[in-house]
Amino acid sequence: MKIKTVQKRYEEVLALPTPLHKKPVRQRMVFRTLLRLLSTFDLRAVHFTCEKAGMERLGNKETCLILMNHSSFIDLEIAAKVLYPRPFHIVCTSDGFVGKEWLMRAIGCIPARKFINDVTLVRDMVYAVKELKSSILMYPEASYSFDGTQTPLPESIGKCLKLLKVPVVMIRTSGAFARDPLYNNLQRRKVKVSAKMEYLLSPEEIDTKSVQELNEIINKSFSLDYFRWQQENHIAIKEDFRADGLNRVLYKCPSCHTEGKMLGKGTKISCVQCGKGYELTEYGFLKADFGETEFTHIPDWYCWQRECVKKELLEDTYRLDIPVKIGMIVDAKCVYQVGEGRLLHTKDGFHLSGCNGKLDFFQEPTASYSLYSDFFWYEIGDVICIGNEKVLYYCFPQESGDIVAKTRLAAEELYKIARAAS
Repeated sequence: MKIKTVQKRYEEVLALPTPLHKKPVRQRMVFRTLLRLLSTFDLRAVHFTCEKAGMERLGNKETCLILMNHSSFIDLEIAAKVLYPRPFHIVCTSDGFVGKEWLMRAIGCIPARKFINDVTLVRDMVYAVKELKSSILMYPEASYSFDGTQTPLPESIGKCLKLLKVPVVMIRTSGAFARDPLYNNLQRRKVKVSAKMEYLLSPEEIDTKSVQELNEIINKSFSLDYFRWQQENHIAIKEDFRADGLNRVLYKCPSCHTEGKMLGKGTKISCVQCGKGYELTEYGFLKADFGETEFTHIPDWYCWQRECVKKELLEDTYRLDIPVKIGMIVDAKCVYQVGEGRLLHTKDGFHLSGCNGKLDFFQEPTASYSLYSDFFWYEIGDVICIGNEKVLYYCFPQESGDIVAKTRLAAEELYKIARAAS
């Protein structure tokens, strides 16, 4: 999937009129049916099945909040099938509206800026529930998992439940990540996909619980490890490209500790610096070509990298300073390519400069609990996104070496450190 881009000077983009806010529109039956029909082909290919638990507690016309874990594009197709014919609005990242705003609104999407406090989004959700009598589908993780484990959830989720005052349903998928992990260059594997749809909380239960208790319940429901699931269920992934791009996630060699010199290709990930390699087996384990296998489990390797980043932050040795190409989203028309600059990330937060000295943007460490970063974003390249409620800056690194995953880890750990110190 690609996205519309236009070359434009930075000052011209800033001068563009601010788009007027548009309320969600009622989702028509024809679009719900179309979504379901278009989903049929992919779901048949993965032999999709769905288990339901407690769903008899939800009335056929009762509005609800549907929370769903986010692994790949097939998640939306799953939702279209299991929720039909119930009307529902989809909380969708604002870049998904670029070049196709009318269609996205017609199928029930509500735009949201990832990892940015968005009061307008909350108002739109309340409007959809109260006025349009529509359910809400939300992916609270807001971003695909890099290593197959849960990504951070917003602390505001419990408050959202209190505000909406509707039942909460959880849809949890299995196999979607194994079929199409983000790092693997959009190459799909032959894996069966299933889901469990569960009635999680009633309005009465929400009313009697504190925000903290609700957050704990939701966090527990989103606790997952897709590689562990693959291993425990003996799911064989035999494709010979299963390690392609794995270096985007596992960017630091556990043997020589060099960063940015890993290469994921075929069924192996290897360090170009020291020569040590690891096979990604059919069942999702890692096995060293020689010597000690430091990590047999990909999430353990990723967790070790997180601890390394945290140590750098605490010792004030962490620093990202790279040349980037800069895209901007200020409306739903296109991504405006505005030129080149530098992205700096330290314990003080992000600093983006460029466009011949005209761009100078700062983002503090406490601005967000995580970071919108992605691999091969709309087939353009790996990206780091920062910004605010007015503009989003999409930064495409121009140096070799995988830094997107480390930057997300650093942003998350820096947020925790800054919050603890305040």
